[in-house]
Amino acid sequence: MNNRTQYLWWITGLVVCSLLYLLGPILTPFLIAAILAYITNPLVNRIAALHITLLNNKLSYNPSRTIATGIVMLFLFALLVMMLFIVVPLMQKEFLLISQKLPTYFNNAKNFLEPWLQYNFGVNLDIDYAKIQHILTENWRTAGNFAKQLALGIGSHGLAIIGWLANLILIPLVLFYLLVDWNIITNKINGLLPRSMIVKTVEIAEDIDAVLAEFLRGQLTVMLLMSVFYATGLWLTGLELALPIGVLSGLLGFVPYLGIGLGLSLAILSGLLQFGSLHDLIPVLIVFGLGQIIESMLLTPYLVGDRIGLHPLVVIFALMAGGQLFGFAGVLLALPVSAAIAVAYRHAKQHYLSSDFYNG
Repeated sequence: MNNRTQYLWWITGLVVCSLLYLLGPILTPFLIAAILAYITNPLVNRIAALHITLLNNKLSYNPSRTIATGIVMLFLFALLVMMLFIVVPLMQKEFLLISQKLPTYFNNAKNFLEPWLQYNFGVNLDIDYAKIQHILTENWRTAGNFAKQLALGIGSHGLAIIGWLANLILIPLVLFYLLVDWNIITNKINGLLPRSMIVKTVEIAEDIDAVLAEFLRGQLTVMLLMSVFYATGLWLTGLELALPIGVLSGLLGFVPYLGIGLGLSLAILSGLLQFGSLHDLIPVLIVFGLGQIIESMLLTPYLVGDRIGLHPLVVIFALMAGGQLFGFAGVLLALPVSAAIAVAYRHAKQHYLSSDFYNG
């Protein structure tokens, strides 16, 4: 490859990166749909490859890729609806329980904090807990007039809500077309690659695909299992906010130290308000301790492995950079893109170490 061609590739790459940055605000539904398409494409391939025989092999049927895509999307929609029907009533029940027990929480906080602050720091709190309870109670009653507040919000932020709904509708639409034409798109991209680079490019792409498949599916499994573990464990300790704290701790586990740190902080705070004593928090601490042991020594090595090899600082930086550039979709894409860059870096490093420039 001559210098002119190399410059052309560099210029093309810079133009593409600039366009991605400028179009970041509208790329979110496309990026989310691309992630879902990548994860579910193997399932579509398997359904489309089925050979169904009926009537003692007299009638055969091969589902088209469009039919296979429709089946997968119906499965995703059913899964989403099932999660909403399970999670939303449980969360509503949890927060209703909180609102009913607010006076108890304040009394526990008062009985615990005031003697502790007086004994350790000589500080007397002059807080009108009755007034705070009254304000919160009034706010909870006001929150019951949800329909009126929602209508006012739609009237004042109509364009933003319309844009949000448009993006929400756009995700399944883009996902459908990506899944139907996934093989066509990849073949066209493959056809545009320079023939001198095709072997190495395919090798890198296969390595990236293997790493991403292992990471995405493994990490999703770890997140779901840890959510169930934390929610169940905290529920067994008697913590009333076990479900939201457990689910949050598990789902944020893909960020190093964020899931365990935030979940543990919320659990300790909730436990202090509910139980009012430090020794009652020991079972909560045991749950998070066991969770860390199970995740780090059993689930993550077995389901995810060490193929990505990203340092925790690199992971945190990638998540922050992705969120800054592309918002929520950028956070979702940060780790897969970082894993792909890590694979490309390993190949580039091997090429560099075997080059005449390094060994000369």
